[in-house]
Amino acid sequence: MYEPRHAPLATRAQFLRRFARHFGFGMAVIAGSLAIGMLGYRYFEGMKWIDAYLNAAMLLGGMGPVNAPQTAGGKLFAGFYALYAGLIFIVVAALLGAPVFHRLLHKLHWPGDRS
Repeated sequence: MYEPRHAPLATRAQFLRRFARHFGFGMAVIAGSLAIGMLGYRYFEGMKWIDAYLNAAMLLGGMGPVNAPQTAGGKLFAGFYALYAGLIFIVVAALLGAPVFHRLLHKLHWPGDRS
């Protein structure tokens, strides 16, 4: 996917296309995670779609739920979803940072592992 260390640095257009692919995949992961959260809140808490969206989006954004869960299933779901949302934040940050970090290392001619 990326150019090897002995290849020339990717052009700006190639880099922007690569970053756009990573961004698109990251947004797909976020959209899927938001859908999972909405379905979970709808199923376990019986929330309206708009309230389920708000709670799931707030957890994915790191703010925490707006409405405290009332059922045991809802509390378990909210706890697991909060842990999952934290991991998704890290994954998407890594997805967006990978092409930038690679370009920086390639530009600086980082020798990497020579073994």
